Amino acid sequence: MLEHSIEAAQEAERAGAWDVALARYEEAFSRLSREGDAGTAASVLRWIGRVHRERGDLELAQEMYEASSAVAEAGGLRWHAANALVGLASVEQWRGRLDEAERLYTRAGEISEEAGDDGTCAIVCQNLAILANIRGDVAAALEGNRSALERFRRLGNDRAASQVLNNLGMSYVDLGDWAAAERAYDEASTLAEVAGDRYMTGAVEVNRAELYLQRERFEQARESCDRAVQVFTGLRSKSWIAETYKLYGMLYRDTGKPEQADTHFSLALGLAEASQNRLLEAEAQMEWALLRMEEERYQDAVLYLNRALGVFRQLQARREVMDIERRLSRLEAKYLPAVRSWGAAAVESRDRYRTGCTQRIAEYSARLGERVGLSCSEVTWLRVGAFVHEVGSSAIPVQVLGKPGALTPAEREVVQVHTVVGEALVSQMGFPAEVQTMVRSHHERWNGSGYPDRLRGEAIPRSARILGVASVYDALTSERPYRPAYSRGEALAVLERESGVSLDPELVGNFRALV
Repeated sequence: MLEHSIEAAQEAERAGAWDVALARYEEAFSRLSREGDAGTAASVLRWIGRVHRERGDLELAQEMYEASSAVAEAGGLRWHAANALVGLASVEQWRGRLDEAERLYTRAGEISEEAGDDGTCAIVCQNLAILANIRGDVAAALEGNRSALERFRRLGNDRAASQVLNNLGMSYVDLGDWAAAERAYDEASTLAEVAGDRYMTGAVEVNRAELYLQRERFEQARESCDRAVQVFTGLRSKSWIAETYKLYGMLYRDTGKPEQADTHFSLALGLAEASQNRLLEAEAQMEWALLRMEEERYQDAVLYLNRALGVFRQLQARREVMDIERRLSRLEAKYLPAVRSWGAAAVESRDRYRTGCTQRIAEYSARLGERVGLSCSEVTWLRVGAFVHEVGSSAIPVQVLGKPGALTPAEREVVQVHTVVGEALVSQMGFPAEVQTMVRSHHERWNGSGYPDRLRGEAIPRSARILGVASVYDALTSERPYRPAYSRGEALAVLERESGVSLDPELVGNFRALV
């Protein structure tokens, strides 16, 4: 009866029927006091932990793996102890604690080598290869996966071999070796079907679809998506269905079908939220933003990108997901062009004299920021702040914005409100606090006579002071309706006069040296 319960549980687990698998494993565990031994108990606890991990219940998974480890240690069962360590390492890996995961995998590998356990050694090789891939070390990932694949083939473990081949396929995609990736996915799919592993069959189809999208083989991508969604609908996996809908959205976007793309991105986002998959939420928002950029709907694009960026930054801080740095870098490469387009459209479309000003001010600010020692991240946010710092000017009437003569007190008051309006706009758009600060404070003056808060000296955020120097220089060297552009020398002379009055004297000196 015990063996029957275990077999039923393992069959349900292979099919992705998590609730059934848990019920059968727990039924088996209840029989252990009468029919089992310590080794079986350690195994069943570990399998229960594995199901909890696949469902995303990491705390429960950790408890089960720790219980399995305790049983194994008490009975001197080294094979079981090694496999419990592998389970604990996998939990740390899912949490993004890669160094701790590597330590546990390595210790499990040492125990397995001493015991001559080729199967656990293969599992350790496979997981260390995954860690290498997350860290961007594709060569180490390939070496580890090949070693694991050789061991699993020698052991005749088709299910495990299919998982390794799937990982190999992803590494080949990273290298741009499309033919090798397709061969790996083909073999992975065949072995998964032989092993009856529906979950892996669907995962391979998702990865195939991504490969086909990169190669613009759109019909094959659609067919892989169709197969994947059929599998994961049967498994009732909201997260994987969401992943597949995201790919459908990318497919329709890239083939010029924006309405279908909208529908599938919306479905992907809804299912990602329902399954509490924050990472997938961010990725769906990011891909949806690219559709909005193609449609030149830059405000929507920036809103979606800011939401994605907020999730990525939060997850990076909490370190609860894998591969976050590379995903964040991928987003940032698309983020700046979208923000630049939105900022330019908001400012330059209403005033021909400002054409190109956001790009110039961003360059001046970034160079000055680098010169005074800002980090790469700080310089990036300085660029973003420069792109959007005048979005509040949309609240200024055109006749005031381009007035050739002096402003009346009432008109000056209208103009000064634009920094507060701008701060509210960028806050609604989801920009981080460092950008909101720049938008609000870039018209503050060193002597305290600026607006809106009359901040003085170093009480003005440094990024806003940098932006102030850059924007004054650009304004002086640009044509205005009431005067021609100043020469570089004339503009620098004005900056010098304003040093210590409206502008930070240290920053003016550094800017003069740059120019």
